Amino acid sequence: MNFNSFTYVFFLAAATSLYWLLPRGPRLLMLLVASLVFYSFWNYAFIPLLFVSFVVDFLAALWIADLPDGRSRNAILIAALTVNLSILVTFKYLIFFVGQAEGLARLLGIDVGSGFSLPFHIILPLGISFYTFHSMSYTIDVWRRVIPPTREFILFADYVIFFPQLVAGPILRAGEVMWQLDWRPRFSWDDVIAGVRRVMAGLFLKCVLADNIAPLVDSGFRDFAPRDLGAIDVLVLAFLFGYQIYFDFAGYSQIAIGSARIMGIRFPENFDFPYLARNPRDFWRRWHISLSSWVRDYLYLPLCGVRAGTRSVDGLEVAARSGRQSLRRTAALWISWTLMGLWHGANWTFILWGLWHATLISAHRLFDRAKTRAMPGPLAWALMLPLVMIGWIPFRAATLDAALVMWGRLLTPDAWLRVGGPGLPVLLTLQRDSYYVAASVLMLIVAAWAVGRYVLPRLEHRPLAQAFAEGAAMAAMTPLVLLFLQPINQFIYFQF
Repeated sequence: MNFNSFTYVFFLAAATSLYWLLPRGPRLLMLLVASLVFYSFWNYAFIPLLFVSFVVDFLAALWIADLPDGRSRNAILIAALTVNLSILVTFKYLIFFVGQAEGLARLLGIDVGSGFSLPFHIILPLGISFYTFHSMSYTIDVWRRVIPPTREFILFADYVIFFPQLVAGPILRAGEVMWQLDWRPRFSWDDVIAGVRRVMAGLFLKCVLADNIAPLVDSGFRDFAPRDLGAIDVLVLAFLFGYQIYFDFAGYSQIAIGSARIMGIRFPENFDFPYLARNPRDFWRRWHISLSSWVRDYLYLPLCGVRAGTRSVDGLEVAARSGRQSLRRTAALWISWTLMGLWHGANWTFILWGLWHATLISAHRLFDRAKTRAMPGPLAWALMLPLVMIGWIPFRAATLDAALVMWGRLLTPDAWLRVGGPGLPVLLTLQRDSYYVAASVLMLIVAAWAVGRYVLPRLEHRPLAQAFAEGAAMAAMTPLVLLFLQPINQFIYFQF
């Protein structure tokens, strides 16, 4: 079931009505059934796989909690993580790894005939990366003794597959949301109104903005050979896709947060105007916050040797007073970002995207370590924005070769002197005017959104002005959402 459909609107209305009417036991059961129905709209055949994932973690957490610290406790954690990661690797990465093994064999001169083949067909289950992380983090937190385990299976299942966040996040922690599912707050119209506003804003971002940028992005990456693109063409395409994926994914997150808010459940924010970031670290405090913090807490910091609850103030830096500590922190950074890229998809293009951000963060660390004078804010932003945008090229490009060629155009001096390449029909060159106009309009929209981000909070002591501004925004968005609301394009992060 797509968020960007009238079907979901009716489904959400029915689910939230029952949520507020039913007592605790039936309410938890209703949420479980509703979440399974929501997932079944994609493919009900994968529901047993959902149960395998969270049954393993539910039982493992109970077992771990009853044991003292020691090898047995650690072995149970490792076994649970192995089951989860084995499922994830099989469905998401097995074909990729088989292909890489075949390529390596050919490179070594080994005759593999027509190539390796799997005896079964693999379909990527929807949302597997997200619900696997939800389930694993719970077991790890119980093992760390950060949270106690729940002995109610339905409550735990609701946490893992709660339908607003089931397919594409935000990636939640049990300590953030499970108690909210267990304890229902008093009904509040403020929560309902705030939730509806979030849902409407998310639908606007997805249906009105992202879906209307999509044809330009698809055409640009599909219809033009990378070697025929001018440097400005590449930059414009990078900006267009950067806006598309932001509006698309931030739109999903807004709808998810708003859907939960209508039930009085508060999710953590997942985006905070990331394209206003002034440095790489700031960007990842603003972009896909739930994923970056998950990787930080469950991968990067453990690789650095930092135990739970002992990380530094900003949660990212580890004291590096010796060369060994510095080397370990650097290795942890690059491993984390390689896996971060691979998490997004089984393709070298995603790994390159991860390594690009590892490079940016490493460069920023060197800049900080040099203790040079801080770059002025506007200049830092003007530098950071294009670096982030060109990083989206490998994320969107069909092949690694196409991504590298497009990056190469940015480093070719004469490619900046023309729009398009030699031999292109005039019509195609003129057609690109629409790309430049769209990119310019989107810059204005983001600027207006940023003004709203920093101006509206100042109206808190002026309720009439704030109500007028919010009412005007809803009045402008509602007819556009109703006009464009149709499940033509699925959300980009559904494929992850």
